Amino acid sequence: MSRSALLLMDLQPNHLGHVPDDYLPRAVHALDVARGAGVLVIHVALRLRDGHVDAHPRNKVFGAVPHHLYTAGDPGGAIHPDVAPIEGEIVVHKNRVSAFAGNNLRQILDAQGVDHLVLAGIATGGVVLSTALQAADLDYGLTVLSDACADPDPALHDMLIGKVLPRRGEVTTTDEWARTLRPAAAAAPGVS
Repeated sequence: MSRSALLLMDLQPNHLGHVPDDYLPRAVHALDVARGAGVLVIHVALRLRDGHVDAHPRNKVFGAVPHHLYTAGDPGGAIHPDVAPIEGEIVVHKNRVSAFAGNNLRQILDAQGVDHLVLAGIATGGVVLSTALQAADLDYGLTVLSDACADPDPALHDMLIGKVLPRRGEVTTTDEWARTLRPAAAAAPGVS
């Protein structure tokens, strides 16, 4: 039997400032759907070590990030309170673009029996794309929630959602995904 997990990725104030204001409520909706259906939720957030000793200067993305950002003491690097983890939800920190980078996410997924990932987060051209490509190569089933992903470049988001990501898995909206969960949730005792 297949088990899914929603990966809610990089929903940190530092990232949210680069996408439209109407994005966060859509991410909250995806989180509410997952919680309501009893889907495992894993929060993924970028976290670098103090002084960015884990960010090589040659890395075009992380080598240029100011050293005070995305550290444990950076308030803008915390998970946004509207999508904050509740008791029992897993938080994984990454130190590169992919949700799998610099952590034990794959071990957690294996231990939880997860074989299907549902992706939501910022940015579509960053963590969503990188995680989707790696997840597909690792043979996970894959669903990308088109309305629960966002990118500072709307044209890039549209191209990835319309052309690239459907080659690796299913691309759907949160409401369409919710409709697929209702029969399973109704059959599961104790889940409303």
